[in-house]
Amino acid sequence: MNAFVTLSTGQKMPMVGLGTWKSAAGQVKQAVLAALDCGYRHIDCAAAYGNEQEVGEALALRVGPGKALHRKEVFVTSKLWNTKHDPEDVEEACRTTLTHLGLSYLDLYLMHWPMAFQRGEELMPRREDGSLLYADTHYQKTWAAMESLVDTGLVKAIGLSNFNARQTDDIISVARHKPVVNQVECHPYLSQEFLLSHCRSADVCVTAYSPLGSGDRPWASPDEPRLLEDPRLRAIAQRYQRTPAQVIIRWHVQRGVVCIPKSVTPSRIQQNLQVFDFTLSGDDMKRIETFNCNKRFIVPSVERDGKRVWRDAEHPHFPFNDPY
Repeated sequence: MNAFVTLSTGQKMPMVGLGTWKSAAGQVKQAVLAALDCGYRHIDCAAAYGNEQEVGEALALRVGPGKALHRKEVFVTSKLWNTKHDPEDVEEACRTTLTHLGLSYLDLYLMHWPMAFQRGEELMPRREDGSLLYADTHYQKTWAAMESLVDTGLVKAIGLSNFNARQTDDIISVARHKPVVNQVECHPYLSQEFLLSHCRSADVCVTAYSPLGSGDRPWASPDEPRLLEDPRLRAIAQRYQRTPAQVIIRWHVQRGVVCIPKSVTPSRIQQNLQVFDFTLSGDDMKRIETFNCNKRFIVPSVERDGKRVWRDAEHPHFPFNDPY
């Protein structure tokens, strides 16, 4: 069983999907198969994850004529990477993703970040000193090119990822096809209350990536808090006889936030979907809200002058310099 949100286009988007970021080669295909087999109908992908061909192999086994699922039953999201922001590159990038996934259209295509990198095939183009090569393409121009994908039927809807409130408004102010989603880091340590309220007022759905705190992020330091081990969360989970992950996912669902937990373990994939047969009390919802400490986990940092600093903070469109 899965609940849905209705997007401004009228599409129904399942509230719990399978995230595929950090799923290693040789694992993601089996993860997608396990998810589809136990009831997931929402798969979240991105060109930058480097595993869309393997996701496509799984979709080919389960989705399409003569298969267990019709195409219209599965909601598939992908994302335009930062090196493809030039308007001339957008359609080709989308078509490459469709080829890798073995699909004729995407249900949703997101601009992965508001920041443009230097054009080309290198995912993270760098100077000799290791610093990233940026481009000055404005995200509004990229958005106009993405709108053409809707016009031609390559995608059903378009949206944003990692945009702050002001940048979301920048897009809405010029949009022919309005963004239906803003996908951002969101979990009890980063509840995104302001952004969530702002997006709701603009009829933009929020999707939470790293909804469980992304304990397996590659740059995690040993002294950082681990959300799933928080004793306050464990106490709540024990009362409901659920896993801490199930409690967090249920918290997202009750807030109206779509979430895309990543796992490659079949038992956990199944558990993460089993959140529609219990309800958190109002008191417990409020208790979890108090965990918020505006802690971002998904901003890779670099060492500079003896300090850890945000890697992309110098980019003019870096979203997290703005308090909103």
